Amino acid sequence: MVVHFRLTSPANLTGPTVGLLRHREWITNITLQEGAVIDPPGDLVECDVAREKAGELLHDLEELGVCAEGGVVITTPTGAPFRRAKQLEAAAPGHPDDAVIWEAVEAQAEAGAVPTVSYVLFMVIAVALASIAVITDSAVLVVGAMVVGPEFSAVAAASAGIALGRAGLIGRGLQLLVYSFAFAVAVIAVLALAAHVGGLITTEDVTRSRPNTGFIWHPDVWSVLVALLAGAAGALALALSKTATMVGVFISVTTVPAAGNLALGLAVWDRGEIVGSATQLGLNIGCMVLAGALVLVTMRLGWSRVTAWSERIFGRQADVTGARYR
Repeated sequence: MVVHFRLTSPANLTGPTVGLLRHREWITNITLQEGAVIDPPGDLVECDVAREKAGELLHDLEELGVCAEGGVVITTPTGAPFRRAKQLEAAAPGHPDDAVIWEAVEAQAEAGAVPTVSYVLFMVIAVALASIAVITDSAVLVVGAMVVGPEFSAVAAASAGIALGRAGLIGRGLQLLVYSFAFAVAVIAVLALAAHVGGLITTEDVTRSRPNTGFIWHPDVWSVLVALLAGAAGALALALSKTATMVGVFISVTTVPAAGNLALGLAVWDRGEIVGSATQLGLNIGCMVLAGALVLVTMRLGWSRVTAWSERIFGRQADVTGARYR
């Protein structure tokens, strides 16, 4: 797997930039178009890089000044069906699926900590679905609410902030979590209170025994273990850009369902439901942030050594590539 670098370079940095790219066995398809960039004026340099080495190259470009004085755009091609791409993978240690581009992780974390109208709307809808799941005792609706909930992006932002030493990012992630959950719970609690006054919801609907959904406001040791595992899986998926894995994280932890139960508990003012739901919500978020941060810190300290060591067990990419093209 390769990634494509598109560099806009001021004329005084073009020579050093091209020199940086040439003669590296994990870079190919280097192109130069002098004077192609109109605003700001400069040259266009492009190349394909083994994903495992993208972070190293980006660091070198930052030191050279290209990121500050020019521009860097990194894209992942849909496919790269040419022999040289396979050779690049073989030349770089580790497997491309295990490569981590920390600048991309930071960018995703920053984006996940930004409050947007769509984020808040998804949170309100998710909490509303969770509340209906409680009233109808529907496990299917609980899963639906988990999938719709957008909270993991803010959880990941806080975890990444801890791992990267970015206090501001930690604060923005946690602030978004607190404000969005508080707003969504308040909105659904008001609506539920209106429904309660109107007779659509009874206190018994919320406090009765619920075999399918009672677990969402009863925190226990399993809640802690699930939250820790989900936070670890989510952080790993964030670092490795495994977006499909995120779906499993979304439907693992009862953060949104607990918020929906909390809203109903407030509407009917049942202390047990309120305390249990709030405890479940806080416990799950805290464990996810903690586990995510631990995974990312560990990866920053030794992930490259782990992936290089893995080749001793699974074999080098060069062996696979050579067999494929014989």
